Amino acid sequence: MSSDKTGQTIQEALAIVRQKIDGIDSTLLELLSQRAQCAREVGEIKARFGDDGFIYRPEREAQVLRRLQALNQGPLADETITRLFREVMSACLALEQPIGVAFLGPLGTFSESAAVKQFGHAARLLPQASIDDVFREVEAGHADYAVVPVENSTEGAIGRTLDLLLGTSLKICGEVVVRIHQNLLSRSTELSQITQVVSHAQSLAQCHEWLNRNLADVPRIPVASNAEAARLAAENPTWAAIAGEAAAERYQLPHLASNIEDEPNNTTRFLVLGRFAAGPSGQDKTSLILSTPNRTGALQSLLAPLAQAGVSMTRLESRPARHALWEYVFFVDIEGHVDAEPVKSALNELAAEAAYLKVLGSYPVAVY
Repeated sequence: MSSDKTGQTIQEALAIVRQKIDGIDSTLLELLSQRAQCAREVGEIKARFGDDGFIYRPEREAQVLRRLQALNQGPLADETITRLFREVMSACLALEQPIGVAFLGPLGTFSESAAVKQFGHAARLLPQASIDDVFREVEAGHADYAVVPVENSTEGAIGRTLDLLLGTSLKICGEVVVRIHQNLLSRSTELSQITQVVSHAQSLAQCHEWLNRNLADVPRIPVASNAEAARLAAENPTWAAIAGEAAAERYQLPHLASNIEDEPNNTTRFLVLGRFAAGPSGQDKTSLILSTPNRTGALQSLLAPLAQAGVSMTRLESRPARHALWEYVFFVDIEGHVDAEPVKSALNELAAEAAYLKVLGSYPVAVY
């Protein structure tokens, strides 16, 4: 049996470190139990004061995660710390009441990944058949929160989400950013065996150049979702699906090729919608819908109060208004919370200038 200069064997050296790990695990378990008990006490206090409807506070969660990232000295990356503590918070919240989260299904989609990233695996996942159904599920009180896609870095805005934001009473209370990694999944072991590629139309577009280089002559069939594509590929050995990791795991499909998206930084931004507004977290966004009279320079004068107050605008998206031909509404994201200056005073001036103004909500900037 080999040994080092001190005469210690590898088994002896490993036993010492493993004993340390066992001790740390025991301490972690004790601390997690203490945290869970504190979460229960928070729920009891809220119930005593009639505030038990506000179990999930996105602003508080964002503050906790940012503080932990600031304290983190490695070797675990900030993103890993965030993921671990989201799961801890998810499990603790479930002790009070499991949070119901509606999203565009079926299971195995990037929307499910966004819901889990924001609410953890202890949440009650409620996949819906359409984005309209996602909104309705929360509006009717059947779910606590909705997670809906709003824009993709390569394909642009999700028009149906924007249209529904016009009429909903729900508030935006959070955002989730998901890096979109597309994989070619199949039971085939060689590209030459593939007879058909199936995926959502948007995913096919995001992998257009890769497909042209590697499967130029293979038919591409759009289907309702990437998860549906994975289900079909699981049933047809010569078919390949373009889908994410969640679909690969759910349908036990091997990777024939990984990360085949044409744009390596491809990301989708999701909004979290609920019936309650989020408070200030210290690093927030506010989303608005605006319309302006149809006259020269109207948009410039409409946005002037933001510039004059020093409020930074991070997004401007136009969308046809549904009530009149050739008229448009503007979706605007700005930095800051609606209850804090200078946003508060800028919006007061904006309300006097705009033909229509709707504050969709203020919410913490996504924590990665």
